[in-house]
Amino acid sequence: MLLIDASLDPRDVRLMRHQQAASTGLTPYALWRDDPAEFERYQSAQRADRRAYFDSRYWAGFVVPPDGSTLFVGLYEIDGHEPVPSDWIDPLHRSTATQVGRELDIYAYQRLPEFDQFAGRLKVEWGEGKRSWAQRADGPKGSKPIIELARVFREPDFPGYSSFVANLASLATTPAPWIAALSAARGVYLLTCPRTREQYVGAAYGADGFWGRWQVYVATGHGGNEGLKSREPSDYQISILEVAGSAATVDDICTMEGLWKAKLQSREMGLNRN
Repeated sequence: MLLIDASLDPRDVRLMRHQQAASTGLTPYALWRDDPAEFERYQSAQRADRRAYFDSRYWAGFVVPPDGSTLFVGLYEIDGHEPVPSDWIDPLHRSTATQVGRELDIYAYQRLPEFDQFAGRLKVEWGEGKRSWAQRADGPKGSKPIIELARVFREPDFPGYSSFVANLASLATTPAPWIAALSAARGVYLLTCPRTREQYVGAAYGADGFWGRWQVYVATGHGGNEGLKSREPSDYQISILEVAGSAATVDDICTMEGLWKAKLQSREMGLNRN
């Protein structure tokens, strides 16, 4: 509807939903939020073996905030492409074209200012094909229902402690309101290694709550824990098992931690050593 209202033919538009996180923890959403020019430089590089697909007249760019929604960030008019220079560095993955190990094209494009009013405000329902990150606007999946048009851009709401899931590397891009919520709560958390599937149960009872405790893992890779010290560092997935009440003492939280270790058998089949 928006394309047609602007006299654009959907057959000339490719929809591009950027979601893949880098090993550094940086996401396309965070890159767009903090440095739109770098995001557009990231988006401009596409695989040369898919040139026939991407060589369209317009691109519609979308990113995925931490809440998993699909946020529109701009419509771009394409003006040709050329091979990526050998010294070009990917803004998201911090790697050169040679390190990527794939031939890339750099596309020249310019934003269409009439669509800037929707950037950061418009959310659509992408549908079930989340892995199909690039689609034709006129294809069978191309019509995306609008689910939200906010008055202004704002960070997604904190999902709640029981729904919070992240990786250590991604904590650097956590929205400020989420950091405040995680700093205000104490309790028991779970680390899961993506390589070995081993679990570690830990407790956060310091002044800065969950957030402060997790920052120690970011800084050291092991947080001082013997089980984690004994193995290679990993980008652990973090989740919260239980939030302690405001009146809970350190002993209360440690008791909660011990109960979760017993429930999950993280001493016998995980990374806990006590």
